[in-house]
Amino acid sequence: MTQLVSTKTLVLIPARMASTRLPNKPLADIAGLPMIVQVAKRAQEAQVGRVVVAVDEQVVFDVVKAAGFDVVMTRQDHQSGSDRIYEALQKADPDARAEFVINVQGDLPTVEPDVVRASLRPLLENASTDIATLTVEITDEHEKTNPNVVKIVGSPISDTRLKALYFTRATAPYGDGPLYHHIGLYTYRRAALEKFVSLGPSPLEMREKLEQLRALEAGMRIDAEIVHSIPLGVDTQADLDKARAILTSRQS
Repeated sequence: MTQLVSTKTLVLIPARMASTRLPNKPLADIAGLPMIVQVAKRAQEAQVGRVVVAVDEQVVFDVVKAAGFDVVMTRQDHQSGSDRIYEALQKADPDARAEFVINVQGDLPTVEPDVVRASLRPLLENASTDIATLTVEITDEHEKTNPNVVKIVGSPISDTRLKALYFTRATAPYGDGPLYHHIGLYTYRRAALEKFVSLGPSPLEMREKLEQLRALEAGMRIDAEIVHSIPLGVDTQADLDKARAILTSRQS
């Protein structure tokens, strides 16, 4: 499968310097490498296709290029991450050879390659799925009521997959049964990404402040693969310290 997918899949990694909580985040050193390079290495280890980093400042462009990865420059004024990814797709693949686009956020330096691969599976196995994403069952009771933890309300279609019906910051669905924490790593069919960015913000998207609701409101299908762990997103100094410890231990 890897050989087949590698010619059809593009992994895009957006990296923005404008982080208020952790300035210059993409260049933060983690186990001897800038964070954005660590993310690119994790994506490369997934072996699903070509890896391209999308940046908005020359200093990051130069660092990524020096590390041997493909990189494209994007505008700084994009309103959403999907808009940035779409611009990067057009620059990185102008001949439209890639059928699948995996969006790996640039602050996931410890993401497991298996997790990246899992995000592609729903699209390969179901032609009617437009967008694939990831989720994990919530085990921490506090997370069930935490509005910062986005929940996916989905209909089970297998032991490892949900068909997304809704995304919310509320505690949902009601009643007995598992709740699922949404992981914001997406894989798009190329045509689905093109359609998504052509749509304006939707009412529920603006109300919940969740961009993925735009796709559901437009009738697009999102399936979520169930994984067993949440990738560490680096947003604070404490997150950065944890990521450094994780990758240092892996190297030892």
